[in-house]
Amino acid sequence: MKIKLKLPRFGMNMEEATIVKWHKGVGESFLEGDAIYEVETDKVTQVVEATGGGTLVEILIPEGEDAQVGDAICVVEAG
Repeated sequence: MKIKLKLPRFGMNMEEATIVKWHKGVGESFLEGDAIYEVETDKVTQVVEATGGGTLVEILIPEGEDAQVGDAICVVEAG
């Protein structure tokens, strides 16, 4: 099943973040706990880890671009 991952809110006042780095590329599989991407807000840089296993199918927000909280940033295939 394909799932769009959305940019989470890391703090009460966070509205947007910049995708600093994708730790997985399109077609790469990952396991729970693997680093998927890294984001930067005005207060923190955060590595986001997978909550389950799967494969990165599509990157919707490339490195260096901003996303709003709740925006779809990538598509993964669960499992």
